[in-house]
Amino acid sequence: MQFLFEGVLSITWQQLVMYVIGGILIYLAIQKDFEPALLMPMGFGAILVNLPNSGVLNQMVEGIGESHGVIQWLFEVGIEASEAMPLLLFIGIGAMIDFGPLLSNPKMFLFGAAAQFGIFAAVIISCFLGFDLKDAAAIGIIGAADGPTSILVSQVLKSQYVGPIAVAAYSYMALVPIIQPFAIRLVTTKKERMIRMPYNPKSVSRTTRILFPIVVTIIAGLVAPMSVALVGFLMFGNLLRECGCLERLSETAQTSLANLITLLLGITISFSMKADQFVSVQTLMIMALGLAAFVFDTIAGCVFAKILNLFLKEKVNPMIGAAGISAFPMSARVVQKMALSEDKTNHILMHAIGANVSGQIASVLAGGMILYLVPQMIR
Repeated sequence: MQFLFEGVLSITWQQLVMYVIGGILIYLAIQKDFEPALLMPMGFGAILVNLPNSGVLNQMVEGIGESHGVIQWLFEVGIEASEAMPLLLFIGIGAMIDFGPLLSNPKMFLFGAAAQFGIFAAVIISCFLGFDLKDAAAIGIIGAADGPTSILVSQVLKSQYVGPIAVAAYSYMALVPIIQPFAIRLVTTKKERMIRMPYNPKSVSRTTRILFPIVVTIIAGLVAPMSVALVGFLMFGNLLRECGCLERLSETAQTSLANLITLLLGITISFSMKADQFVSVQTLMIMALGLAAFVFDTIAGCVFAKILNLFLKEKVNPMIGAAGISAFPMSARVVQKMALSEDKTNHILMHAIGANVSGQIASVLAGGMILYLVPQMIR
């Protein structure tokens, strides 16, 4: 009874805040169905690591010595030492993606590139707010709208804000259906949102589908060498899907592997959510910067499409540009839903998916460029 009483007294107000944050993440996962596979483990993990003398963290036990906690061990082995967890997840993501809509309409590559503007805008703003370059770059990558990329880049750059960055990245990915419609309406008119884009898909040969992940990996390796691990694992997963002779491995990558890594990644990243590090003004700033990055991504994609329309005979619905972020397939669904709300017969989903999968490639390339450029600039 005395031990319990002492444990309660040792809880700080920062730990209480983390219990609330953990509860909110669990609520969003279960009640709102916002990225439940990640937000629920992260929320529960935030509570675990902030319990007094938590056994999931390394600690000194009187009379025994150091006790190794499982979450700290998972973090050190799976993220800190090797970045294995985020990279392995990319195999599963690649196996889930069908690049057919993109390959049948290659100009969608442009929208994937344009919608990464928020990354670099957030980096610049972060620097002006007083973050050093490596932390600013890690914060900016939230704009990639890709949780594993955000975790990997922040960890490789040794940012001290891995936890807040991961929470911001996954929270805003889950909130894409709320954030993007607001940003899209800021820069488009009803007439523009009603633009029709007939879908006349070109057939994509099996040979093209197989060569695509190989060629992209080679090009990425030459243009942005630090992106090879990110792009390579993504494309390897896609090659499993498209080769036609490894259906069981492809299915395993999409289900068992992706689910297991997602589960472990969610609860492991909570190691970086300890109250003394997480509860700070910097965390609030990171959340605000992450939101700004998402909004800038969406606006940049839409504005780029509007600029293209000045020169195109067949106009592009500007909302397609917003789908160029990496949040696949949520962003494409948001764009289709908005198109239908303006005109119930306007179906632009396949165009949006093409831009969306392009954003997946562009985000990992952007992550690789950040990893290559930032160390060069710091030297």
